[in-house]
Amino acid sequence: MGFRDIYSNKWVRLAFWSVLYILWVIWLGSYWWLLGLGVIFDIHITRKVKWAFWKVEYKEGEKHNILLDWLDAIIFAVIVVTFINIFWFQSFKIPSSSMESTLYTGDHLFVSKLTYGPRVPQTPLTVPFTHNVLPGGKESYSTLIQNKYRRLKGFRNVRRGDVVVFGFPNGDTVMTKYPFDDYYAYKRAFGKEYVEKNYGPLKVRPVDKKDHYVKRCTAVAGDTLSIVNGVVYVNSSAQEVLPGMQNSYNVVTDGNRINQKTLESLGLNMRELYFDSKLPGYPAMPLTESMKAEVSALANVVSVTANNDVYPPDYPDSYQALFPFRKEFEWTRDNYGPIWVPAKGATVELDAANLPLYERIISVYESNELEIGEDGAIFINGVETHSYTFKQDYFWMMGDNRHNSLDSRYWGFVPEDHVVGRPSLIWLSTDQNYGFPKNIRWRRFLKIL
Repeated sequence: MGFRDIYSNKWVRLAFWSVLYILWVIWLGSYWWLLGLGVIFDIHITRKVKWAFWKVEYKEGEKHNILLDWLDAIIFAVIVVTFINIFWFQSFKIPSSSMESTLYTGDHLFVSKLTYGPRVPQTPLTVPFTHNVLPGGKESYSTLIQNKYRRLKGFRNVRRGDVVVFGFPNGDTVMTKYPFDDYYAYKRAFGKEYVEKNYGPLKVRPVDKKDHYVKRCTAVAGDTLSIVNGVVYVNSSAQEVLPGMQNSYNVVTDGNRINQKTLESLGLNMRELYFDSKLPGYPAMPLTESMKAEVSALANVVSVTANNDVYPPDYPDSYQALFPFRKEFEWTRDNYGPIWVPAKGATVELDAANLPLYERIISVYESNELEIGEDGAIFINGVETHSYTFKQDYFWMMGDNRHNSLDSRYWGFVPEDHVVGRPSLIWLSTDQNYGFPKNIRWRRFLKIL
């Protein structure tokens, strides 16, 4: 007797699907869903209810309705894909060059939600196959129902060195005319009223509907991070330089340009590269360590020097652009910190000096009322306090393309409840600099990350 013969028994089918369903409910952690066992029992045994109400049942010899058959297939696909997107994988496209040369603009990824555990939808009323907007720009979700944050059990926690997809921390407020720009950066530069008048109206988004970013986790909760001349140190140890990490270099030539085919063969993004005849050379060429060695060996290259910013930083990396946006910290993108990354349950003493580091965590990410008295006293939820205990873990995220990445240096910590998942597979990669079929990066096709 084969498996097919055994599985044809309705009681065997009931037992098989009931066990799988119970395991899913245990993972989900909401035991009200056990009531669904009644549905499974009816599907396999009693068959009193037509659960697939949209599905047309044809009599023997009856002609099929093609439109209804297609409707059946579409509804089934919507249900299955939505379930997969919520609990298993989600498709994501790399929108910028901040992770080059690890991930390229135009890489299409599958992001695993199982690695860190999927978030139970906080905003469940959403149009299928959309994240936060419809093709016309209108919001694709309703906030009529808002659930508390809860994450199901994953295979492991976020680790240092992981490439992570997460909700943009500053994405809770969006400018309608510039929806992909940082509202808070505009607000610091121009003032709230000016921004609302010229770039608004403003939209407010819940946590799970913020735009997605992808960066590398350089420090986890409880770590102390610092950057010295472009080198990242975590807990006083220098971070490993991975093959895809790159910084920008001042490349001086003998007056001649480097052959374009040579630059393309190195994998450089030609849209972000320019030749300055006054130098002469390339003032900001993004290079990995191996690429730097190849460029240095070229016959017409005179020197290759790292572009490391020292205080005071050049525009646009003034203190108003760098977290925590206070002049007294005297940090730059290449000489930054030390800064401690908050951990759940840890308590920090608060004063005027370190409050700028944690005020957004206290007031926004952990939903407290924070006020500063005229005498400098700190009030949380109306009570004067000198310390604060964090409610969740935080992470420090940075792009591998260190000099072309808006990351934690520019907007601070990433809360644990913002974490979406870990990129696992590149299923397609296209280069916008070329037309089809030259734009397909075949060497990245089905690349496991």
